Amino acid sequence: MELPRSAYVHIPFCRRRCYYCDFPVSVLGDYLRGENSGTVALYVTLLEQEINLTSGPPLETVFFGGGTPSLLTPEQVGQILAALDRRCGLAKGAEISLEMDPGTFSAAQVRALVALGVNRVSLGAQSFEPQLLQLLGRTHTVADIYTARELLERGGCPNVNLDLMSGLPHQTLPQWRRTLRAALALAPAHLSTYDLSLEPGTAFSRRYQAGVAPLPPDQTAADMYRLASETIRAVGFEHYEVSNYARPGYQCRHNRVYWENRPFYGFGMGATSYLQGRRQARPRTVNGYRDWVLAGAPQTAPVTEPLEQVMDTLMLGLRLREGLTLGQLPAPVLEHLHRVRQRYPQWLELLPPDRIRLRDPEGFLFSNTVLTELFGADLFAPQLA
Repeated sequence: MELPRSAYVHIPFCRRRCYYCDFPVSVLGDYLRGENSGTVALYVTLLEQEINLTSGPPLETVFFGGGTPSLLTPEQVGQILAALDRRCGLAKGAEISLEMDPGTFSAAQVRALVALGVNRVSLGAQSFEPQLLQLLGRTHTVADIYTARELLERGGCPNVNLDLMSGLPHQTLPQWRRTLRAALALAPAHLSTYDLSLEPGTAFSRRYQAGVAPLPPDQTAADMYRLASETIRAVGFEHYEVSNYARPGYQCRHNRVYWENRPFYGFGMGATSYLQGRRQARPRTVNGYRDWVLAGAPQTAPVTEPLEQVMDTLMLGLRLREGLTLGQLPAPVLEHLHRVRQRYPQWLELLPPDRIRLRDPEGFLFSNTVLTELFGADLFAPQLA
């Protein structure tokens, strides 16, 4: 069985929770970095303890997600990387990504992180419209985005992704066009564009209802997706995944591990690992995670059934521009997939000699319809019961 060569590290701390967020986070409020709380230091120690229970081959990708990983000091990031290096090793040329929020770091901190090996930053811009940033509950301003991009440039990190959100309350198509143009003007290597999802338990889910104003109507949200694909591809980006665009050579290697359904480590509160056919989720609170680590990080997840693995392969693989290799699917699933393709030829296409993919952008846009049709077959019924 393939051993993991990638690790996700969850850093749950935020200054405040954004109104759309359902990630496992711990809100610290606004605090001075020099007064970094004991809670953060204790959490980093717990991460080290969990990592120390692991061993494997050298890691080719590491991704610090959150939360707001840029609230850690470079020393704390280095502490975690050192633990990973001791237990697994870091491969030469490993992609080490770190999510950062505008207004939470300096050029000196970027330089320190780059010296530690961080070579890719994902900047949570979300929007270039001031009123939309406020509506989202973001703590940064539009000016902070421009400052952050300059700091990353001065700090020596050329591989920068910008996260953007569409389908927001009161958002218009002209506003989305301005955000896309502003983001491209900052010359990122990568762009991620996400349509707002109303997750249960969030402030937005209590405030808004899908398809009802002030959320954009479905047709406008679809037009935003088409506009993003057209605008970003027009300047040389590859639309290599449903929500992701990259300049040649800058696809996110870590995220491809997920989409290709390969094994990976997950460390930290709320993180999920995929090891030896098991997807193991960690507790979603700091105290729950602490107790789990102190108990020896017991693995309780059952082995993923073969048919469930096939479903994961379909769902994840069709997110990629190159699609799926047909030979990796069992004969009954392959026959059903061909029937679905014949029903939706405008969205699914065959690529000689042995691949199938969703068309860009319409197939990507209607991927949920295709997947619903795929998983509606009787052969998947036991897994969906």
